Amino acid sequence: MPWGGGFEAALSSDVVIAERSAKFGLPEVLFNLFPGMGAYSLLGRRVTPAIARRVILEGKTHSAEELHEMGVVDVVADDGKGREALYDYFRRLHRQANTHRAIYQITRRVHPISYSELADVVDLWVQTAMQLNETDLRRMERLAAAQTRLMARHRGENRPVRKVAGASKTPRQSP
Repeated sequence: MPWGGGFEAALSSDVVIAERSAKFGLPEVLFNLFPGMGAYSLLGRRVTPAIARRVILEGKTHSAEELHEMGVVDVVADDGKGREALYDYFRRLHRQANTHRAIYQITRRVHPISYSELADVVDLWVQTAMQLNETDLRRMERLAAAQTRLMARHRGENRPVRKVAGASKTPRQSP
C-alpha cells in the first residue's frame, strides 16, 4: 500500500510477513532527514549495521522479496494470503513454539532497544529536522502530495490534492 509509517511499525514485530506486492521504504533521506522512530535500531536487530545503514541511506523502495533475501521479512505470502500465511507460519512452528519464543526473548536480551536509545534518536531527529532548508521542505511537500495522489488512486478516487499546510513558506508563482 502506498502510505507510510508501516515499515518501522512492522520492524518492531518478532515475525514479519509481507504479501508479494508489498513495497517498503524509508524515504526520509530524499528530503535530507532520516527515519527517527526506530528504523536503525530495529533493522539492526534483523540485519548487519552496514545493511541497515544502506537501506536507510538509499531511500529506495524495496519489494517484499528483496527484504526477504536480506533477512528483514520472514515470510513472503501471495497477495491476499497474508493472514493465511500467518496462520500457516504458526501452525508449522507449533511443535517448536517454546524454542521460537525463547529465541525472540534472547534477541531482545542480546540486542536490547532501550527507551533512552529511542529517545536519543528522536532528539537527534528533531535537531536534524530543525536544520531543514526551504528546498528540503518543498521536496517533502512534493513527496507528501505524490503519496496522497497514490492513496487516492488506490482508493479509486480522482480528486485534486490539497497542499500540505505550512510545508512551504513561499507560495509558488504561476508564470
